[in-house]
Amino acid sequence: MTSPSRKSASRKVTLNGTRDIPFNALVLSQANVRRVKDSVSIEDLADDIARRGLLQSLTVRPIRQEDGTETGTFEVPVGGRRYRALERLVKQKRMTRTAPVPCIVHDDGLAEEDSLAENVQRVALHPLDQFRAFQVMREAGLTEEDIAARFFITPTVVRQRLRLASVSPRLLDLYAEGTLVLEQLMAFAVTSDHDRQEQVWEALSQGSHRPPHVIRRMLTETAVRADDRRARFIGIEAYEAAGGLVLRDLFTEDNGGWLQDVGLLERLVAQRLTTVAEQVRAEGWRWVEAAVDFPYGHTNGLRRLPRETASLTEAEQAERDALVGEMDALLAGYPEPTELPEDVDARVGEIETALQAFENRPAVFEPDQVFRAGVFVSIDLDGEALIERGFVRPEDEPPVPAPEAEPDGQAPAAPDGIEARTGAVGAMPEANASGATQTADPDPDPIDAPLRPLPDRLVTELTAHRTLALRDALASHPDTAFLAVLHALCLSTFHRHAVASCLEITGRSGPLAAQAPGLKDSTSAQSLDARQDAWIDRLPADPRDLWAALQALSSDERMDLLAHCASRTVNAVVEPWNRVPARTDHADALARAVGLDMVAAGWRPTVETYLGRVPKARILAAVREAVGDEAADRLVSLRKGEMAAEGEALLAETGWLPEPLRTPEGSGPDVPEAPDAEAGGADEANEAAEPDADNGAEATPEDGETAPVHEHIDDATRAAE
Repeated sequence: MTSPSRKSASRKVTLNGTRDIPFNALVLSQANVRRVKDSVSIEDLADDIARRGLLQSLTVRPIRQEDGTETGTFEVPVGGRRYRALERLVKQKRMTRTAPVPCIVHDDGLAEEDSLAENVQRVALHPLDQFRAFQVMREAGLTEEDIAARFFITPTVVRQRLRLASVSPRLLDLYAEGTLVLEQLMAFAVTSDHDRQEQVWEALSQGSHRPPHVIRRMLTETAVRADDRRARFIGIEAYEAAGGLVLRDLFTEDNGGWLQDVGLLERLVAQRLTTVAEQVRAEGWRWVEAAVDFPYGHTNGLRRLPRETASLTEAEQAERDALVGEMDALLAGYPEPTELPEDVDARVGEIETALQAFENRPAVFEPDQVFRAGVFVSIDLDGEALIERGFVRPEDEPPVPAPEAEPDGQAPAAPDGIEARTGAVGAMPEANASGATQTADPDPDPIDAPLRPLPDRLVTELTAHRTLALRDALASHPDTAFLAVLHALCLSTFHRHAVASCLEITGRSGPLAAQAPGLKDSTSAQSLDARQDAWIDRLPADPRDLWAALQALSSDERMDLLAHCASRTVNAVVEPWNRVPARTDHADALARAVGLDMVAAGWRPTVETYLGRVPKARILAAVREAVGDEAADRLVSLRKGEMAAEGEALLAETGWLPEPLRTPEGSGPDVPEAPDAEAGGADEANEAAEPDADNGAEATPEDGETAPVHEHIDDATRAAE
C-alpha cells in the first residue's frame, strides 16, 4: 500500500499560468495579511513600475456569485502594494484603467493562506548581494547619482555600499558566512588596501573580541588624523595638492579622515614653520626657534620683555564703536540670548569675532630691546601659528657697566642706600705684618682730614644690629611682613635674576622633571600661563619699582598674587632617584586643603597617558575597579594593544584615576585654609648664601640686573615704623 506522502511526491507539479486582466477588473482583497507599512513608499514603487514595468505578477482569486459562477471581477490577496502602486498610476493618468495586468489566478484553499505564504516564504536580499549589484551597475557606466535616483536613496548611501563592495574579497566571503558582522565590515572599509585589511584580520582573528573601533584604530595607527594640529596647520587641500592621500570613513564621524603620508606631512609642516619663522625674524629679533611644539616651561630662565598693546587708530576706534552700537541695537529687542533669530544670532557672532580681534591686537615692544630678544614659533591646538615674542636669554642680557673712577682717584659715587649715608665701602689703609697701619702722615688721625669710608667690619656690625631690630619690628607688623614675603616671591617669579630683597626667601619655579603627554596643552597649564601673563602685564618691568606697585594693590589683589607665586613653586613630582616621603605627604595635605580633583582638571586614562604604558594586569585591574568584573573578563583574551584601546573606551567617563593621581584621606597633617582666601602651597626655598661676616661682602647681581638691596631695607624699615 502506497502512503499518501509518496503519492504526493510522485504527483507532477503543474504551475498556474498567467492571465492578462484589465486593471478595472481587479479589487483589493481584505484577506491580505500585510497590515504594517514597510520602508518603501507606494509613490516610490509606482515610479519604479513606471520606469521598468511590473516585475512580479499579482496573485488573484475570482469573485463568484452565490451559484458559483464568476462575476468577471477578481480580488487581489497577494500583491496589495503593487495593486495600490498601479492604482496611483491610473489616478495620475500615467496608465489607462483597462491596461492589462499579468495575474496568476488561484482558486484553491484560503486567500489568507496565499497571502501569508507569499510573505513568509520570501527571503530578504543579503546586503552583500545589494553591494555587489550596485558595483555591477557602477561598472556598467551608471553614476552614483543615477543609482541613487533609481532606488530612491541618497548618493551617500550608494557611495557607502560601493565602498563596502570594495573590501577584500576574502573579508566579503567571511561577511557572507556570518563570521564578520556589518559593523566590522564597515570598519575595514576605512582603507582600500586589501593587504592591510587582511593583516589586521589575521591579528584579530586569534581572539573572539573584535570591536569596530579597534579595527579602525589598527588600520589607521600609522596615519595622522585630519584634526591633528599639523594637518590643520598646512590644510588638507595643500597636503592633497602635494600628492598626499587621505583615508575617509563613510560610516562614522572621522573629523576629515586620516593622512596616510606622514613623511610628506612633516615636510610640509617644516616648510611652513620655516616660512613663518623667517617672516618673524624680519621684525629684527635676535633669534627665532621654530618647532611643532615646545615642552611645558620652555621659557623658564628667560626674561620676558615688557609689552604694550598698540593703541587703536581713530579709524579703528570708530569701527569698534560702530560694531558695539550695532550689537547693542540688535540685542535691544531680545532680553534672553536664547531668543535670537537665526540671522540675528549669526550677525552677533560676526560682531563678537570682530571685537575679539580688536582686543587681541599684537603686543608692541621697544625697538632698542628687540635686538636682544627672541621668539618661539610653534603650532597651537587649533592648528594656527603660535608666536611667542620677546624672551631674552641670560647670555644676551646687556653687560653690567664697570664703575668709573673719579678723576682724583676717589671711589665711584655711592648708590642711594646705606653706602650713601656711611660712605662707599672701600679699601682699608694698608697694614703691616703686625697689624699696625702704615701712614706717611705723622698724625694717624688728623681732625681736619677728609672723611674716609667706614671700615667694612664696622659696617657689618652696625647693619647686624639694624637687621636684628628690623626683624623684631617686622614681626610686629603682619601686613608689612606679608607684603615683604610677597615681594620676595614676586622677584623669584617675575625677575629670576634680580637680587632686590633683604629677605632670604626665594621661590623656585623651574621646569618639571617630566614632560608627560599633553602636559603643555592641559587645562591646568593653560590656566597657569594665562594667570602669569596677566600679572606680567600688570606689574612693573623694573624690579626696583615692584615694592611700590605691591603697596598700591588691594588686600584681595595681594592675596591672589601670593597664591599665584606660591603655586608656581609647588613640586610634587616623584622621581625614582629623588624620593622624599615628607614632601609627598605635604603634597597630599595640600591637595586635600584645596580640594584637588584631577578628573575636573581634565586628566583621562588613555592609551597614551596610562593604559598603553602599563602591563595587561594593570589594565584589567583598572577596568575591574571602575566598571566591574564582567567588563574586565571580556578583555582577558585580548592582546595588549587591543586591551588598552578597549580599556580607554570603558574608562572614558568613569572618573577612574591611578594611584599617583589620587588624594589619600588623612595621611599627614592637613594644611589649614585661610578665611576668604585661596589656599596656597608651601614652596621649596633655595638656600640663600649667608653674607661673609668677615668682609661684609654683599650678594652680587646676576645677568645685568641691579641689586638695590639696601633700598629695600630702607623701604621695609619705613613700612615697619
